[in-house]
Amino acid sequence: MKLKAKVIKISTGGSLISILNNEDAKLMDLHALDRIKIKKGRKTETVVLDIADSKRVVAKGRLGVFEEVADSLNLKNGDEIRIMPARKPLSIGFIRKKLDGERLNKKEIEQIVWDIVHNKLSSIELTYFVAAGYTKTLTAKETIMLTNAMCHEGDILHLNKYPVIDKHCVGGVAGNRTTMIIVPIVAAAGLTIPKTSSRSITSPAGTADTMEVLAEVCIPIKKMKRVVEKTGGCMVWGGSLNLAPADDKIIHVEKPLAIDAKSQLLASIMAKKLSVSSTHILVDIPAGGGSKIPSYKKAAQLKKDFESIGKALKKHMKVIITDGRQPIGNGIGPSLEARDVLWVLKNDALAPKDLREKSIRMAGLILEMGGKAKKGMGKRIAKELLETGLAYDKMTEIIKAQGEKQTNPNRIRLGKYQADIKAGKSGRVKQVDNKAISKIARVLGAPDSKGSGIYIYKHMGDKVRKGEPLFRMYSESRHRIKYANDIIKAIGGFLIK
Repeated sequence: MKLKAKVIKISTGGSLISILNNEDAKLMDLHALDRIKIKKGRKTETVVLDIADSKRVVAKGRLGVFEEVADSLNLKNGDEIRIMPARKPLSIGFIRKKLDGERLNKKEIEQIVWDIVHNKLSSIELTYFVAAGYTKTLTAKETIMLTNAMCHEGDILHLNKYPVIDKHCVGGVAGNRTTMIIVPIVAAAGLTIPKTSSRSITSPAGTADTMEVLAEVCIPIKKMKRVVEKTGGCMVWGGSLNLAPADDKIIHVEKPLAIDAKSQLLASIMAKKLSVSSTHILVDIPAGGGSKIPSYKKAAQLKKDFESIGKALKKHMKVIITDGRQPIGNGIGPSLEARDVLWVLKNDALAPKDLREKSIRMAGLILEMGGKAKKGMGKRIAKELLETGLAYDKMTEIIKAQGEKQTNPNRIRLGKYQADIKAGKSGRVKQVDNKAISKIARVLGAPDSKGSGIYIYKHMGDKVRKGEPLFRMYSESRHRIKYANDIIKAIGGFLIK
């Protein structure tokens, strides 16, 4: 069927989608989510079809194409094209197979990942794959196959170094910006640690969001390699690179449901580690009420799963379970967290003690894993690297190599509007709810508004007097401050007894 193109200047975020008028669709017996092939000259692209009931959207004789399709075929308004029905991707059958609880083989998993990376699945179909992994957990063998497939459908950072260190936290704890302290400590010790990090999914900030306050994080893989070769480390946004790209597409559909299917979580994390040629990996599993992993029993099982997949992939793996019952650090939100990080690295009196201590402990374990410290001595060496200023010097070196924005914590801009939340009674803080604190910080504008968020004054176990500030809110919007106050009345955040 011959049609004319109508370019719709909207990006789908990856999926290849076109829109056909209802009358033309009936003529060809096509339905929503069917596939069609679009041919222009020698170029052909297979896309997902949507149907328009109104001719105002797409008129009869026209095919609406979103930006991804237009770019792929170099289409302009009015270009003559030819369309024909096409079969759905093979992977849809494999996803259905997993939904039925059956096991997938290597070729089936590789086909699913290929279709994800090349935008052959609609967001609905991809969501079903995530749901299948959530309800019908992949076996250990399937998880390893998924890990390898996700890694090899992207670029790999090749480094002529050994060991290559990596570190990961499964998340769920507000604050907890240990990575940005660990990387400069470890690199200052002479180890290589190329760190790719994610942006926030449901938290007020991811490591990439926070590092972006200080330096550029969207850098190509060639520059990333130069930074690592020059400084020994980096902290960049994985989404700006073609490293295990299927992971970022899966995260995109996980976000609305705020779910992490365990098998896909394991594969996602390990694929990223393989893609930067990591040989030694430390994984942090924060556990406890209010965290992503609420029970220590579940954390212990996840620890075993990580150790098992690490062994199968022949990686040196250490997994620790840490206290995730409350936020780590004082700042919650990109700029506030970046300020905390620099205060720790500069040995400032304002540095949060819990963030400092956890970072030193984890850096110490990495130094022992990487052969820079004897067993039991890593923490002492990590502390020395921090206290002598070598870690801060390394951080400024990394920041400059990536593209400096700020290295002075006192010059980091915070939200224009501020308000304190005060204790309604005297007592002792029994709980600081991670989920509530994250929700409040996001309502205030984090992470999109870098200077928005929360600065916490009181933590679990602290005494508090009635009328004493518990935390301060920052936002670029007076309206958001007001809305956050309403949210606090509904969900609280602090339990005082």
